[in-house]
Amino acid sequence: MKNIEIISSGSYLPKLEVNNQQLEKKLKLEEGYIEKRTGIEKRYYAKEETIEEMAKKAVKNLIIKLETQNKSDNLNELDEIKLKEAIQQIDLIIVATTTPNYLMPGIANKIQKELQIENAICLDILAGCSGYINALDIARMYLTTEKAQKALVIGVDKLSEYTEKEDIGTSIILSDGAGALLLSTTTKEKVYMSNIKAEIDEDQILTCKVNEKIKMNGKEIYKYAVTNTVKNINELLDKSNEKLENIKYIVPHQSNTKIMKSMMSRLKIDESKMYINIKDTGNTFCASIPIALNEMFEKNLLLEGDKIILIGYGGGLNTGSILLEI
Repeated sequence: MKNIEIISSGSYLPKLEVNNQQLEKKLKLEEGYIEKRTGIEKRYYAKEETIEEMAKKAVKNLIIKLETQNKSDNLNELDEIKLKEAIQQIDLIIVATTTPNYLMPGIANKIQKELQIENAICLDILAGCSGYINALDIARMYLTTEKAQKALVIGVDKLSEYTEKEDIGTSIILSDGAGALLLSTTTKEKVYMSNIKAEIDEDQILTCKVNEKIKMNGKEIYKYAVTNTVKNINELLDKSNEKLENIKYIVPHQSNTKIMKSMMSRLKIDESKMYINIKDTGNTFCASIPIALNEMFEKNLLLEGDKIILIGYGGGLNTGSILLEI
């Protein structure tokens, strides 16, 4: 069976930045309350942009990097024609989201139209905050079974539209953004293993009905998250016969700093082993993992051969992890 590799990455955060001081004043909270409770210092809202436009901008960022990368690899100057040829090789587009504007056409179809890709498999999936893990795993199955050659996997959410502005439990946490990865098959030997599960949300601790706002039971989500994520990661390591000390980074869904620190404590790992960027992005649901990965690539934190674990968790209740070799 063939393996997969990441060819390029991209992300996008809207221009409107909302800091804690603004929200604390509006919600009549004491200074420092938000950072202490969540670890977040700022978040971004897409006031004028649609969710599709955010996804397109993340993909545009990915394509610019792809062009720059090819130029730096001395493959002759990559002109517009060659770039269009590279884009036409994308034959699978998957979008993970929880906040679509349309039932149809999907965001993936709109990306296909924007890139003018003649033929592609286009899917939007709903799997809560764990959606990006599911999307990556689906993409990998298409690629390794040779039903697709290159996959564009996007995570995007416009949570500001689904947030009750006076609800402290959600308004201080949720943010808007988009992230994307371009994947391809490879003959290189690369480790890959996934562990994706769902359990019944008996108490409806995280829900959002059509045309309504997100409802979240913070205490119950915390208990679910810190327990199920650690269990899931340990199962993943057992399945793959891999040791935690061989993992360079764990990249979690950026939900809340308290949750992520509890995960570190239970896994008995140092802060340097878990990548956390929620301070500067807020919780962007399906976009959080690809945004984090894009940052890591931009900072040169990930090198070929590095092993990382991605862990998503949230509405459903869905929990999923992937062990991936860069």
